[in-house]
Amino acid sequence: MDIQLNFKEIFTAFMILFAVIDIIGNIPIIIDLRKKVGHIESGKASTIAGIIMIVFLFLGQTILSFLGVGVNSFAVAGAFILFFIALEMILGITLYKQDESSTMTASVFPLAFPLIAGPGSLTTLLSLRAEYRIENIIIAVILNVIIIFIVLKTSSRIERMIGQNGINIIRKVFGVILLAIAVKLFAQNIKALFEMA
Repeated sequence: MDIQLNFKEIFTAFMILFAVIDIIGNIPIIIDLRKKVGHIESGKASTIAGIIMIVFLFLGQTILSFLGVGVNSFAVAGAFILFFIALEMILGITLYKQDESSTMTASVFPLAFPLIAGPGSLTTLLSLRAEYRIENIIIAVILNVIIIFIVLKTSSRIERMIGQNGINIIRKVFGVILLAIAVKLFAQNIKALFEMA
């Protein structure tokens, strides 16, 4: 296998995933979960989320081929999801309701899935695959898993340090970045679809 590491691709994929996962913006939800269940296994939650994302990165395309859907088509659909996630972040509205059931271990459900490795991040992974080399995306996923672990471990301290206003500002900044990325992703892949038609 020809491995070509590209720092720009790794950084861009990392930033896109970081914005979509929105682990900083999810700190209030994480703190609320901690209060409900008493303890969250940070290592377990971040590792399971990472495994789900990497497995989907490899098998997602096979599933799409089986369904007869092209990567470019999926990337366009992914661009729409990123667009709506960005709107949620910028406008402070909720378009997608999470099921807050805590009957299973909170570290796995709903934290690892669907909060971290949710519909947004899984769709984004396949959208990224249409643009970037797989090894660069894997490194971006691993870097995000490390950040997720650190944030889960120190969520209470982070909230005290930056406060609710700080979290809101970070969400809005990443929302604008994500919106720009969604537009770029849509433009590039819709162009590829028209060229193929």
